[in-house]
Amino acid sequence: METIAVIDFETTGLVPAQGDRATEIGVVLVRDGQIVDRYQSLMNAGRHIPAFIEHLTGITNAMLRAAPPAAQVMAEVADFVSALPLVAHNASFDRKFWDAELARIGHERTQDFVCTLLVAKRVLPEAPSYKLGSLIAFAGLPAAARAHRALADAEMAAHLTVHLQRTLMERFELAGVPHTLLGRIQKTPKSQLEPCLRRTIASPGRAPSSLITADA
Repeated sequence: METIAVIDFETTGLVPAQGDRATEIGVVLVRDGQIVDRYQSLMNAGRHIPAFIEHLTGITNAMLRAAPPAAQVMAEVADFVSALPLVAHNASFDRKFWDAELARIGHERTQDFVCTLLVAKRVLPEAPSYKLGSLIAFAGLPAAARAHRALADAEMAAHLTVHLQRTLMERFELAGVPHTLLGRIQKTPKSQLEPCLRRTIASPGRAPSSLITADA
């Protein structure tokens, strides 16, 4: 049984290359369709949170002053995740902060990201919106009491990941949908999804190609 790590960051802004830093991380481990473990921590990177982000997330500058240092948190979460395959909603955002914060402690990511937003666009073309909360409501999945907190969003993304896997299994009569197949799907044009899955069924032992997360 494959275990995947679903992650979510809250941050001071959008671009780590311009000095924005992570303020909170949540990680949910999923195995065989079930959440089996969690990690969550605020992280003090010495950056001020703009007022509009305080309002959006509920994370205040006072909370961060009492939080553990970002380097300590990233060392802990790197050990927690280890080499597990990674998943995030709108993964291009979380991937940038994961890589940037890891680099600050001398680590480098070795595994691929799957983006549930990209997979959902292929698997759920009828969805009215691909925002995480909208997809959760559309699919009737458990919603967080408050969005825009890292663990709550990671848990919703984990539920969405399992839903996408189960939808694919039912639609294409697959025994399972591993992380590598989700990675292939997110790079497949919508019109080619069924041929891609049919080839997978016809060649179940074929080794997947190297996967790089698309950004659109």
